[in-house]
Amino acid sequence: MEKELQIPEGVNLDVDKKTIKVSGEKGILERKFKYFYDIKIEKKDDKLVVSSKIDRRKVKAMVGTIIAHTRNMIKGATKGYTYNMKIVYSHFPVTVKVEGDKILINNFIGEKTPRIARIMGDTKIEVKGQDIILTGIEREDVGQTMGNIEQACRITKFDRRIFQDGIYFTGEEDG
Repeated sequence: MEKELQIPEGVNLDVDKKTIKVSGEKGILERKFKYFYDIKIEKKDDKLVVSSKIDRRKVKAMVGTIIAHTRNMIKGATKGYTYNMKIVYSHFPVTVKVEGDKILINNFIGEKTPRIARIMGDTKIEVKGQDIILTGIEREDVGQTMGNIEQACRITKFDRRIFQDGIYFTGEEDG
């Protein structure tokens, strides 16, 4: 069983046993894959070939996973990832500040203590009024940072149909 991924122009891809390193115009990404199957990763001309002699379901899934992660790394190294979020409140005006590797969400439903969300990896955050823009080259870091912000604004002990305050994902931009 074998899967291939075409490497676009302007992308340099290096393979070393279980490590794939992708470099493009936005930056360099490296990932070490941990798997226990007989899977072979190699670069042939302008293609990445992931193959295995074993034809079991879990091995096929791992081969597809390696291809998908590499595709995300290529997109991140060339275009990057940009996620948009929106601050929503009905009564208490929410303010968001970035301090170091944390995001401080002040005055959320009138609370005196700020809610804190962690920034993962090299994700850059820009706050413009009611909009928050998250950018980065590592898809998992940008997505996890967005998830941390949404979780920090989770409402408990109130009816969510009435109290709809929070910071929500509104869309993704292409590079």
